[in-house]
Amino acid sequence: MTNAFHKYIATQLLRDIQKRTVVVFYDPRREFEGFIDELRPLEPPEGQGGIPRVWVEDKQTHLLRFEGSYFALKASAEPILSLDKPEPLLVYLPGEERDRQGSVLMEMEKAGTTYEPQLRRLARNVLRRWFTDGDIDQMLAADNLTYHDVVAYMEQGGDGQGSVVQLVVSEKDSERILIRWLADPELDARLEARQAIPELYRLVQARLGFALEADTPLAKARRQTLRFVLVNEFRQDLRCTPPANLDLVPAPDAREERERITTVAAGLRKEHADAYVAMADELEAELGLGTVGLDPAALGTIDTFRFEERALLAHTAELIADAHYARALEIIAARGRSFWVDRDLERFAQWEAARLMAELGQQVTRVRPLLQRANSSARKWVESYAADWFEVDRAQRALEAFIAKMQEEPEEALEKALGRVRRHHEALIAEMAKGYTKALMASGWTVPGVLHQTRIHPEVVDVTGDRTAYFFVDAMRYEMGADLVEQLSDGEAVTLAPAVSVLPSITVLGMAALLPGASASYSVVEHKGSLAARIDDRVLTDHQDRQKYLQARYPGVKDLDLGTLLQRRTRRLEKELAGNKLLIVRSQSIDGLGEMDGGLLARQIMDTIIGNIARAVRKLARVGYEHFVITADHGHQFAVRKDEDMLMDRPGGDTVDQHRRCWAGRGGQTPAACLRVGGANLGYDTDLDFIFPRGLALFRTGGDLAFHHGGISLQEMVIPVVSLRMPAKGAEQPVRGSKVQLDNLPKVLTNRTFGMRVVVGADLFSQDPVRVRLVLVADGQVVGQAGMAVDSEFDRASGTVTLLPGRTASIGMMLMRDDVAEFRVVAQEPDTDAVLAQSNEIAVKLGM
Repeated sequence: MTNAFHKYIATQLLRDIQKRTVVVFYDPRREFEGFIDELRPLEPPEGQGGIPRVWVEDKQTHLLRFEGSYFALKASAEPILSLDKPEPLLVYLPGEERDRQGSVLMEMEKAGTTYEPQLRRLARNVLRRWFTDGDIDQMLAADNLTYHDVVAYMEQGGDGQGSVVQLVVSEKDSERILIRWLADPELDARLEARQAIPELYRLVQARLGFALEADTPLAKARRQTLRFVLVNEFRQDLRCTPPANLDLVPAPDAREERERITTVAAGLRKEHADAYVAMADELEAELGLGTVGLDPAALGTIDTFRFEERALLAHTAELIADAHYARALEIIAARGRSFWVDRDLERFAQWEAARLMAELGQQVTRVRPLLQRANSSARKWVESYAADWFEVDRAQRALEAFIAKMQEEPEEALEKALGRVRRHHEALIAEMAKGYTKALMASGWTVPGVLHQTRIHPEVVDVTGDRTAYFFVDAMRYEMGADLVEQLSDGEAVTLAPAVSVLPSITVLGMAALLPGASASYSVVEHKGSLAARIDDRVLTDHQDRQKYLQARYPGVKDLDLGTLLQRRTRRLEKELAGNKLLIVRSQSIDGLGEMDGGLLARQIMDTIIGNIARAVRKLARVGYEHFVITADHGHQFAVRKDEDMLMDRPGGDTVDQHRRCWAGRGGQTPAACLRVGGANLGYDTDLDFIFPRGLALFRTGGDLAFHHGGISLQEMVIPVVSLRMPAKGAEQPVRGSKVQLDNLPKVLTNRTFGMRVVVGADLFSQDPVRVRLVLVADGQVVGQAGMAVDSEFDRASGTVTLLPGRTASIGMMLMRDDVAEFRVVAQEPDTDAVLAQSNEIAVKLGM
């Protein structure tokens, strides 16, 4: 019977023979003569030209041995080589080095291939089945090592005299043995009982280059080895002179040892994360690494110790504060995901906040010079904003919404950076507001060539005979419409266009401007001491007035609140809306909540509003609506700063209506930072005057200082008009046979962020990657979504993760609303909202 070493070598030879037919085997140290002698001869043994034949595994092969003459060897092979289809031939040359320049056998070598094995390398690969590398090093140390020596060692292993360490640790790979030992002190008693300590110490030296004293207790040896591994990984990764206190830890000599150190450290982090945290933190404190004052830019690419991640984040915050946004984003891309960040959602949140700050700063820097190119045409300002500039607002919303949802406040360095970025953003928006105001005045308070709010219904809504859902979203900015379009990419003929709202940009006027008939007869009037809209002879002051007007003009029109629509079951909606041709869907969440708590809750839920509108569109498509138009009454400005320099005294006089961003009345004083315009100049049949700030200033009056609207700025006046057709979808219900599993969910949620795991069964949708949207749902509405993902591709804009079947991904979820008592985690198919999996209800008890 052949032994395992023979089979290992024969398998390699067989591969070459099958591929190239002729193999020239050089054995300069005669180490493999024993192997050649073991090749089993055929019966009868002679083949072509009388050449002996042997079995190489199951392949009949001619065997020629070198006997002193290359020319004689070449001549002996000629009967086989001259055949039209040569038969398998192994040419063995014991004691001969290959001549790569002028070999007599060059033609034979090129026609076939050469085989020049290294005995020790082959032997190590096989001996690892029974022995660890430390013992293998000793076995292979002899200069006159032969094939038979290796076979003898293997027989020892087969007789139970192999590696005791492998048996105790239940691993054969050397680095995995070391990883297990370093992470698990419970192995010590068994290693000591089996007298395996000398073998283990030999393995440490052989693989890592670290010598342990033979009488070192195992616990101490573990600490010393761990210190050696972590310090050397850290030191190898540094881009500066290491701290002097690390000089006491020896360094490995060989490149292979340094590579194995990195492998062992990475294995500890991946397979024994909890143990690694405790060990690394203890060593960091012992060495005082957090206080040695290393330059964060020199910390390399591996976070061996916790302090590295924190130092790099502080450095990144300084770069952001100094407006070095591109460099900050480079660091965030490289280091914003690491062992320490991925283990802690709060650390991830700090890095994510830094990313959003840098992205906003970068957008501000990009757009500012573009303002200088805008001329005095209001149309040019609106078109430039809708084409490109709005990205600044999208970046601001992303940042402010995220900051509002953070469980812990940004750490000190990030707070400083946040303040700087906000000021840079505010300066840009103020410049933008002044420029647009000036252009609007120069254009006679009209924007020719741009859709006006009063013309949305006749030009976008009332253009087909299809069942139409018309969404009035209070305070939705243009940039939010851009996000909505991305979430409705499964629709048909999806368009996003800008429209210019009426002035003042307040709810009572903007909502009326969206109604049928507004394009022909619309005015702003005084009514019972406040502003109101008038269409034809109907004065509209609130939602009830608008409903009555609609019923009179469009009998059969239906009206639903967005939240009510989402909570209704599809079958009930289908019955209630049967025969309806025009449905008005209202949402006032942004504006209503913006007036509360400094806009905090509004910031938290802005992202969920967009997702809920997309869900409502798909839900209505399932009950037969085909045409969808989503727009707004006005936009808004948002600013956290509430300093005195933002405030102006009210004009006084005969005040009819006073808001933070506009005044309506007669007489009074026009503040220096404001402009006055007569109602007639705005196209209204009224003697009222209107006063607006030229920039971002606010009047001293009721209302929130952070969230406001009513004035003349692109963010307040340019509203989105999203139009699309949506094919009817199947009912939103669990997908039969779905193999999406949600694991590690909390029973009670005590803070806004939590981790969970999701896995797609290996047989789901074949082996192709699967896109899943993970959301938190309460009362039919989205109240949270995924914020990060590990081991999967994550699209922040859509909240979708791409999962590989059979692989588990770790997901960080974020609750975006504080006003829910319980929720479900729901995995959806992104294009249809079909439910792939969902959890039971999870109670919310924030602050416990």
